[in-house]
Amino acid sequence: MLRYFLRATFLLAAGAFLSAASPRCALRAASLELSPSARAVIDSIYSGDLRAGLEGAHRLQQERPDHPLGYLLEAEALWWRIWCTSAEFKYGMTYPRHRARLAADQRYLDLAAKVSALAAQATASSGESAETRFYSGMGNALAARLYGLRNEGRNTARFGVRAREDLLRAIALDPNLADADFGVGLYNYYADTLSAAARVLRFFMGIPGGNKQEGIRQLEHAIAEAALTPPEARFYLAINLHNYDQQYQRALDVAGPLVEKYPSNPLFQLILGDLYAKRGRTAPAAEHYRAAAALPVSDPECHARIHELARASLAAIGAPAEDAPIRPN
Repeated sequence: MLRYFLRATFLLAAGAFLSAASPRCALRAASLELSPSARAVIDSIYSGDLRAGLEGAHRLQQERPDHPLGYLLEAEALWWRIWCTSAEFKYGMTYPRHRARLAADQRYLDLAAKVSALAAQATASSGESAETRFYSGMGNALAARLYGLRNEGRNTARFGVRAREDLLRAIALDPNLADADFGVGLYNYYADTLSAAARVLRFFMGIPGGNKQEGIRQLEHAIAEAALTPPEARFYLAINLHNYDQQYQRALDVAGPLVEKYPSNPLFQLILGDLYAKRGRTAPAAEHYRAAAALPVSDPECHARIHELARASLAAIGAPAEDAPIRPN
């Protein structure tokens, strides 16, 4: 029970690529901006081309080694690989529920620490701003979401609470920073989905509570107004409406634009297929499952996992597995 509570405490970090500010600007801007090169990296990541995303993130690091941007985007690309390779199809839903402690994940944690450290350096040299606190919060959130997936309770709680504090401070400094609403919104949502027993544990551990409806409002605000977080806010709002609230049609309405904008992302195809299946619409569900299996994926392990997930999803709705095309990587 406690492990699920602590994971929920920081699946808030699930959107932590968020803050790609222009590398031409110091960390003093009142609102976040995207440079064309940063936007291209983010589009590569969300399109499912993690190799291109990593290459672009490395270029940004070379151009501005003292800015958190490139490190944050590299971590985000690595996160989607972690998400993909950890996912399983269970209870009619593709979702990562646990990950072992792997040496290969240390780079991700190092990047999380780098993001927070660079934000702290910017604060020390130029003073506190909404943006520096936002980056600091996202660095902590990056760490917390992996610890949550690995069921490392103390680390999840420690970094999750730090991230929440940073993001709330960012909002206090700039109430119009809708990207920070994304992170706080996820925290509010997850913290309010806990069982009664888990809420008692939360109280004794000194972890702040949340409000699901406020969390949904904040996520919707991020979708509508944020500069950087709308795709990720859509993804996790749809996942939450599916997993916790069983509002399948509403989740479909939220997730649909993701597939429209990023049809080459097989994970988005799978979550849309899951939602159609829950609505009893097996034909479009099968269509999206097969689309996921047919898409090229640059990472071999993720490529293999997508095919496993597509086969399991098709089998769950009674569609023949042999109808799922297997495209060579």
